[in-house]
Amino acid sequence: MDLNKNDLHYLGLLSRSYPTIQKASTEIINLYSILNLPKGTEHYMSDIHGEYEAFTHILNNASGVIMRKINDIFKDNIRSKEKKSLATLIFYPKRKLKIVLREEQNPEEWFRLTLLRLIEVCRSVSSKYTRSKVRKSLPKDFAYVIEELLHEKGSTVNKQDYYNGIINSIISTKRANEFIIAICTLIRNLVIDRLHIVGDIYDRGESPEKVMEVLMEHNSLDIQWGNHDVVWMGAALGCEAYIATVLRIAARYDNLRTIEESYGINTLPLATFSLEIYQNDPCEQFLPKLTGNYEYTKKQLALLSRIHKAISIIQFKLEAQIIKRNPQFEMNDRLLLDKIDYEKGTIVLDGKTYKLNDTNFPTIDPKDPYKLTKEENEVINRLKFSFLNSEKLQKHIKFIFDKGSMYLVYNSNLLYHGCIPLNKDGSFKKIKILGKEYYGKSLVDKLDQIARRYYFNKNNSIPSSYEMDCMWYLWSGPDSPLFGKSKMATFERYFINDKKTHIEIPNPYFDLRDDVKTVDKILKEFNLDPETSHIVNGHIPVKYCKGENPVKANGKLIVIDGGLAKTYQPVTGIAGCTLIYNSYGLILVTHKPFVSTKEAIEKDKDVFSSQKILEQNAIRKKVGDTDIGIEIKQQIKELEKLLYAYREGLINEYYKEE
Repeated sequence: MDLNKNDLHYLGLLSRSYPTIQKASTEIINLYSILNLPKGTEHYMSDIHGEYEAFTHILNNASGVIMRKINDIFKDNIRSKEKKSLATLIFYPKRKLKIVLREEQNPEEWFRLTLLRLIEVCRSVSSKYTRSKVRKSLPKDFAYVIEELLHEKGSTVNKQDYYNGIINSIISTKRANEFIIAICTLIRNLVIDRLHIVGDIYDRGESPEKVMEVLMEHNSLDIQWGNHDVVWMGAALGCEAYIATVLRIAARYDNLRTIEESYGINTLPLATFSLEIYQNDPCEQFLPKLTGNYEYTKKQLALLSRIHKAISIIQFKLEAQIIKRNPQFEMNDRLLLDKIDYEKGTIVLDGKTYKLNDTNFPTIDPKDPYKLTKEENEVINRLKFSFLNSEKLQKHIKFIFDKGSMYLVYNSNLLYHGCIPLNKDGSFKKIKILGKEYYGKSLVDKLDQIARRYYFNKNNSIPSSYEMDCMWYLWSGPDSPLFGKSKMATFERYFINDKKTHIEIPNPYFDLRDDVKTVDKILKEFNLDPETSHIVNGHIPVKYCKGENPVKANGKLIVIDGGLAKTYQPVTGIAGCTLIYNSYGLILVTHKPFVSTKEAIEKDKDVFSSQKILEQNAIRKKVGDTDIGIEIKQQIKELEKLLYAYREGLINEYYKEE
């Protein structure tokens, strides 16, 4: 084995962690053993859209994995009712405990039986990991106790009293509640080794901030940015057009409470402005889509509608300013306010004249339609201040930047939210950025870099307007990999009744993603083997009710946007779909609508889900077959070099006195 100066310098640094032959060789043995463990389970979810309760339940039940484990462990030894109750306890331990203990006549006996069952489940889900990894996951308060229970069986004669003694002491010291909560949390953490969120955490649903809080507590996850995510990311960084868009969507879907109460953003200036400007305007086209249980008075609905219209007009103006200073975006077809005949109440689109259903534009100057009024400027400046200074929002967006990216290659799978822009012939579409052409992988890499540069330069006295504008382009640009449509017809949907003007033509990618050759080309572009790799995609809901198949290109591309958001469920016919990738293969899970957390806990009602095995491995996958396995193999090679250097006297062992 030949070692050069650089090798020896690196091995000298490595020797600080493994200062003796014994320690280096022990680590090699440990690493080899890890390579032969079963591959950890991955859980894929997308297009959450603020649906906190449904998202949390599917996350807690791991798309049915926990219930399958319970059935495998207990088989017919316990009743179905008891299995469901045990599963609910694992999903929601704090809330389920309150109900059980309120009704249970013999709590000590229930504790004893439940603890034994939970330990069995925990032992099963932890069996595919090393003791070291499980130990790192253990809750501090009960780490020693849980470890002892996991590795000692009560049926062993020599240990039976010891095992039962631990169980009895947990109950007698009145720590059973806390222990159950801890072990249930541990089970949920161990069942899923990695969580993938394939875009669109925000918008439409009521509680994206709660979804974010759950994600921030997860032990191992990644996020692929969706177009709705970048809107919030840009708004948090002070992009005025994005601030207006966030507020418009919140007003449209009756989610201003999230903006105000959860993120502490003051919308009073906008509300006051809206009442003054549109006091005599019914704003009928801007009535919010009410999806929650909150009941509004007529006055409240009128205010929401006026806010909705006011911020929409501000958004159109701010977006036009970005389009006009970036001719390379080729979005002049989105400059619509100057196409309006304000006297006749009509607009000309593609040479055809359409009548507007709303002609009251008190803040638009026909001679300079894209200029904000003094009052609009004041409103957007005050809103911008609130967005920039929302501590919770800034914390959440930092997390999305830290854990997120435009795409991810993980364990031979390619994950992205929207699309890879293509031409009609299936070739990669070339996009110019600062005079240079990018396509395929280079395009998403460049856009990822621009977004990060914008984020990390946000505190500069003169931030780059081009980076901010590129960030905006990701939301609605026709060649944006996160959007992938010819236009975003927001104006047309509000002001023109003719639905032909509402059509947004998808990028050819969405027709071609069922073509094996096209998918193979994309996988090769990202340096993946088309024979063993898949694309996991979100963004456009799969119309299950019309027979659309989420599995495309002979199983090589899987779309997992199944309508978790209530607003999409009439289109999909289901209430979301998720993907499980374990050591045995790929499982697609489709979900029926989730009623409520309250009903799930009180009645042990799980989401009804159906599973379809997409791919089954002939040989069970091991850690050695994964990305982590590649890293471990590299570590082994480096440690073997270190052993060689020790034995050849090239590096001295270092014995530290104990």
